Amino acid sequence: MMTLLNIAIDILALIVTLGILVTFHEFGHFWVARRCGVKVLRFSVGFGKAVKTWYGKDGTEYVIAPIPLGGYVKMLGQEDMPSSKTADAAASLPSELREQSFAYKPLWQRMAIVAAGPLANFLLAALVFWILNIAYGVKGVAPVVSGVMEGSPAAVAGIQAGDEIVAVDGRSTRIWREVAMQMLQRMGETGTLVLTVAPAGSDSRRDRAIPITAWMGDDAEPNPLQDLGLVRLQMPARIAEVTPGGRAEAGGMLPGDEVTEVNGRPVRGWSHWVEIVRASPELTLEVRVKRDGGERLLLLRPARQVLEDGTAVGLVGAAARQMSVRELVPPEQRREFGYNPLTAVVPALQQTWDGTVLVMGAIKKLIVGMISVKNVNGPITIAQVAGDTASYGLEVYLSFLALLSISLGVLNLLPIPVLDGGHLLFFTIEGVIRRPVPERVQNWSLQLGLLLIAGIMVLAFYNDITRLL
Repeated sequence: MMTLLNIAIDILALIVTLGILVTFHEFGHFWVARRCGVKVLRFSVGFGKAVKTWYGKDGTEYVIAPIPLGGYVKMLGQEDMPSSKTADAAASLPSELREQSFAYKPLWQRMAIVAAGPLANFLLAALVFWILNIAYGVKGVAPVVSGVMEGSPAAVAGIQAGDEIVAVDGRSTRIWREVAMQMLQRMGETGTLVLTVAPAGSDSRRDRAIPITAWMGDDAEPNPLQDLGLVRLQMPARIAEVTPGGRAEAGGMLPGDEVTEVNGRPVRGWSHWVEIVRASPELTLEVRVKRDGGERLLLLRPARQVLEDGTAVGLVGAAARQMSVRELVPPEQRREFGYNPLTAVVPALQQTWDGTVLVMGAIKKLIVGMISVKNVNGPITIAQVAGDTASYGLEVYLSFLALLSISLGVLNLLPIPVLDGGHLLFFTIEGVIRRPVPERVQNWSLQLGLLLIAGIMVLAFYNDITRLL
């Protein structure tokens, strides 16, 4: 259950995160507008009644408002976006102001000003990745499979414990995070996922084809590794604590015991042991454990516990010792790649491009129905994720900020009226037909765009609230 402190941290993280993204986005519009000689009347971060206002030497009004869900740059003549009334408006402006008006700048300059906001978000993401690569490098765990769930797609494809996944669909992978990112690009698709693996102790490479059908299309929180039955880090099934009076104590289990077999079948680790126990209420299990350098055979009968949804699960009353990633990962499986300011540029650009492709692919799949609309997130979910990543440390938070900046850039380029992409669409049409789009078409499109954005916001809030319940 969330405490008031957790909620406060989430809200603060949301304000800081969106404040950074909105400021960069609007500064992109502002900077290019100034370079094109357009007079900027107001630069606002946030919506609502101004909390802080001041004026620059150039006469621009700078505003900080309390609602951090957006911002805007108001330019001279922007309200006179090319329409049938543009010529009349031009005649009414003094010549010196006409030269500073957005509406009467060449088409290519207007397009550059509008496109500058989303491009600033991509630039921010690349900058953040560049800083992260210099400060932290790329760190992670080698994608060596610790275990494969019985009967899972990975097991059927022939993947075994000890295999290292060196490529996904032909693209090389160095750490588990890269494996997961490559897999997520196939979300909602039907076809074949190809994992290239290097078996333990071998220099050979083998392709393992896994059939997928509408893969994770209905999942609100997709987990490709779990869906395939792949286990990354396997915590040993070592008992740290036995509950007094529980079935584990009754069966003779002691702290320090490590479960190795159940009913003659090997136990892969703690999560596997928990699976077996939960699936065996009131069933007698022959449990082999390591103890004091030897082995013991115990008989345990998990108690039956009924969950709120009516599901019956087994319970023995034993807890594991929590272990850090560093304890679980052998030194030979730890991967670290360092960069200097020069060598960090290319991977930063690649990470930005990969994130852009991922977001664009997800939007396309949402539109055509390949993945569930449950994946549309609103400010509540963003606040929670921002708060969580901030608590994990600066590196994790900045990575989230970069991906969110990419998402904001892509979303703003969608050809929806009221968004930057909608304005670019009108400008493109204007360039083709050699005249502005008729005002009535723009007005009708604007209403449609507002209705669409409102619908998306309602859906996002609904998904947020549903996740909280």
